[in-house]
Amino acid sequence: MSLLFTDFASWQQHCAQTGEPLWQPVLNYEMEQKGRSEEAIWDGLQRAYDVMRDAVHTGLSENMTSRSGMINNGAKKVAASPVTVLSPEFKQLITRALGAKEVNSCMGRVVAAPTAGASGILPGVLVTLQDLHKLEDRSILEGLLVAAGIALIIEQNASLAGAVGGCQAETGSAAAMGAGAIVYCLGGSVDQALAAVAITIQCMLGLVCDPVAGLVEVPCVVRNASAAAIAFSSAQIAIAGVDPVIPVDQCVAALGEVGESMETRYKETALGGLANTPRARQIEQKVLIQDIQILPDEAQM
Repeated sequence: MSLLFTDFASWQQHCAQTGEPLWQPVLNYEMEQKGRSEEAIWDGLQRAYDVMRDAVHTGLSENMTSRSGMINNGAKKVAASPVTVLSPEFKQLITRALGAKEVNSCMGRVVAAPTAGASGILPGVLVTLQDLHKLEDRSILEGLLVAAGIALIIEQNASLAGAVGGCQAETGSAAAMGAGAIVYCLGGSVDQALAAVAITIQCMLGLVCDPVAGLVEVPCVVRNASAAAIAFSSAQIAIAGVDPVIPVDQCVAALGEVGESMETRYKETALGGLANTPRARQIEQKVLIQDIQILPDEAQM
């Protein structure tokens, strides 16, 4: 097969007919498409999850100051804040997603899941989920396969890229991947896992991609934290049996429609939204001057 499934309904039907868990056909797809053994795929998933955990740790323990100065150890500041409006677990989720994304903004090692701009969401979600429910790594790796299957179907029918569909396609897809993985890992049904995807997309629909100075820093980092929170809330709503009303495939179609109609200035071009504010334009000029100043040294290398 050239594709896993063309839509969520087909994936759902396959699992209903075969009794397979959500992750099994994704594993089979990987083995068929990549020509890799099952053991090699599990090993690769473990390495990916180890990088995610490392990013969470790095973001909360090392200096996370970006060259532009827009990112300056935000995750550690939130973690150390004496005033909190969140439960300890919720605060932990936020700081982990922030920290992992700050690693990306500071040129550290991350897993692009599904993109570098959304690379704090799954680490924050999965590491926190594992801690809260004392899950084995194997359960989390199965959740990663579920997340990968979700991404493949969204990519086919809409987009995963901010440059194509806005931030709804990037952080929105990552949040949907996280929500589906949460429900799977906690023993939810296939219907509930896909409901979590639908609810997440409904919550993220319409979000533009407007990076200040064209850098994946502001507002990208804080959106990773918010998207992680939406993934948890959507999973909770879905696993409680709340009907999203609009089927998941129709939600994905809406995601694609909104992305297509979105103006170019709102799709990673830094021409509109927050990127077009007076302060953002000042930062853009500062970053441009820094780049010009560093060019002669690079040319001599």
